Amino acid sequence: MRQHKRFALCVDTRIGKAWSKGLTAASDGRVAHAAAAHRGLAYRRRPSQAVEWSPAIAYAVGLIATDGCLYRDGRHIAFVSKDEEQMRTFLHCIDRPHLRYRPAQSSTGSWTFRVQVSHVVLYRWLVSIGLTPRKSLVLGALDVPPEHLSSLVRGLLDGDGSIYTGVHRPTKVRYPNYRYERLSASFLSASPAHVEWLRGRLRDALRIEGHVEVRRREGRTTMFRLKYGKRESLVLLAHLYQDNSHPRLSRKWLKWDLYLSRHPQCRRGDLNPHALAGASP
Repeated sequence: MRQHKRFALCVDTRIGKAWSKGLTAASDGRVAHAAAAHRGLAYRRRPSQAVEWSPAIAYAVGLIATDGCLYRDGRHIAFVSKDEEQMRTFLHCIDRPHLRYRPAQSSTGSWTFRVQVSHVVLYRWLVSIGLTPRKSLVLGALDVPPEHLSSLVRGLLDGDGSIYTGVHRPTKVRYPNYRYERLSASFLSASPAHVEWLRGRLRDALRIEGHVEVRRREGRTTMFRLKYGKRESLVLLAHLYQDNSHPRLSRKWLKWDLYLSRHPQCRRGDLNPHALAGASP
C-alpha cells in the first residue's frame, strides 16, 4: 500500500489540453525534447489556393445555400442530403472527394447523409459572396457572375427545389379524351429576400416572371415558394440542363428528360426561350 501511494505521488498530472502553457525548455524536459526535434528546421506556410468561380463551384454554392450550414468558428461547413449521389457530387465539386460522410437520422425519423468540411479558404469565400451562418431566414442576394448563374440555380433546384409533371383531365365528363401534362419548376426558401433576388435574376436572364406563394403554418416557419408555370418552366429547365457535362442530380434531371421524350416538339434544340416566354428574340 505504501509503495502504491509513493508511486501515485510521482505521477505527472500535467497532461491534457494546454499542458505546456507557461513551461520552457529550461524548466521542463518534455518541452526541451520537443524543441530539440525542431531545431534547425525551416517552416513555410503553404500558400492557400483562392477559390474561383466554375460550374462545379457554382453548383456547390447552390447546394450549400439550401442544404448547407456555415459554423460560427470560421472554418467548418456542413452539408446534409438524403441523396447519396448528391453528397458525392458535392464533395467532388469542392475538391474533397476523399472525405467520409455518414448516415444520420433526422428528427422526423428519415435518414440522410451528413458531412462536415474544414476549409477556411472556401468558408471565407462563401461569406464574401453572401452566405452567412444561420442563413435560413436572412439569406439574400448571392454575388454570382452571369455566366455561372445557371449552375448556381441548378444547385438551388436540386437542393430545395422541385420539378413537377402530371397528367391533368379537367373536363372528364364533357371531353373524356381531353388531357394534358402539367409541368412546373419551383424553389422553396424561408427567406423572402432570397426568393425575390432569385426571381429578379431569372427575370433579367431569361425574361420569365414566375410568382411567389406564401405558406404560413401556425407554430412553424413561414415558407416562400417561387413557382413557374409550364410555359416558363420550359424556358428555365432548357437553360439549366443545356450542358450535360455540368453537375446535376439525376433524379430531378430525369423528370425533365422523360418529359422531353414524351413531347418531342420541346426538344432542347427546338426550344426558343424568348419565343416560349412570349418575348421577341
